[in-house]
Formats: sequence, C-alpha cells, structure tokens
Amino acid sequence: MAQKKRIGIMGGTFNPIHQGHLILAEQAREYCGLDEVLFIPSGNSYMKPSDEILDGKTRISMTALAIEDNPYFALSTMEVEREGATYTCDTIRELKGLNPSIEYFFIMGADAFFIFEKWKNYNEILANCILVVESRDEKDTSQLKEKAANLQKKYQAEIIVLPERKIDLSSTEIRNRLKNGESVRYMIPDKVLSYIQKNRLYYIR
Repeated sequence: MAQKKRIGIMGGTFNPIHQGHLILAEQAREYCGLDEVLFIPSGNSYMKPSDEILDGKTRISMTALAIEDNPYFALSTMEVEREGATYTCDTIRELKGLNPSIEYFFIMGADAFFIFEKWKNYNEILANCILVVESRDEKDTSQLKEKAANLQKKYQAEIIVLPERKIDLSSTEIRNRLKNGESVRYMIPDKVLSYIQKNRLYYIR
C-alpha cells in the first residue's frame, strides 16, 4: 500500500513574509518528513485589523518571491480568492475535499497554539489534520507539551511539538523598522526586500 502524501500548510498574513516563516516551514518539513509545504497567504483575516494589512495580491507576490528557490515550497492563493472572512477550518475542509487521500499537517506558531481553542471550529481542524507547533525555548516547550497533551486526550488529536529553535522575528517589528528607516537586511529574503523597496511598501509617505 502506497504511503499517503504528506503536505504541510503554512498559513499567515505574511505582511511581510520573513525568514522566521521560512525557517519554521523548513524545520517542519524536515522533522515531519513532509513532501511539500503549501504557503497560503490569508484573505480577510477576522483576527487582525484590515487597515494594517496590505492587499492580497501584494502579499502573494512577496510570498512567491520568498519561496521560489525551495523546490519543496509551493504557493496557494485560495484564501485571498475566497470572499468574506478567512477561516482555517474552511481552508482545510476545502483541501481535504479536493485531495482526501493527502495527509495534512498544519504548521503554527506557539502564540497561536496557546489561543487555538478560540479559533472557529478548532475541533474540526484537529479532526482533519495534524498540528505542528513551533517551540522557542525550554519553558515554551514545557507549556506547549502540556497543552498538546490536554488537546490530544480531549479530542484524540495528533499534535507534534517541534524541537526548540529560537526565532525572534515578527512582521510587526519588520514593518516598524521599515517605517523608521532602519535596516531589515537578513530579516527578510533579499528578493522580498527589493520588492518592498521598489514598490515603497510600509514606508511612511
């Protein structure tokens, strides 16, 4: 019997995408033996103010530039193309409907995991994919594993906590540095930085 294809889902606003996103995706791909990681820029996020987020087309362009050199990374525009608010449960339901034989792994940061039970239909997400959670330090890992154990017991879910890797980067910090005229070199891929500079994104006008 052929082994199921294993695909990671890397969602986010990617406003902008940065090296932390790429390192987490590559760590998850290697640790979980994934065949591919699918980057899905969010559409209309119900969790973040829309006036702080660049349009979907621009974020898709930056994401495409960031991942184009990795043959294991792919891009989906499904959330940007979807009308209305973006919900992860809808995305995973759609992916499972299109490819029921694929095993999906949803990659997420530690902060998001700690509030995961506030997400819409989070139990449906647990039923349809394996969660892969970023871990940043020893204290973080201990708390993550405790929460993961509780969710696994409560929902018979499968959750993987990645080995500790400190990645202290955020899109908010990068946007603020750009607005203040500070360097973001090495924080984001060179191609993304060139795109931001060319299009004068995030700068105070």
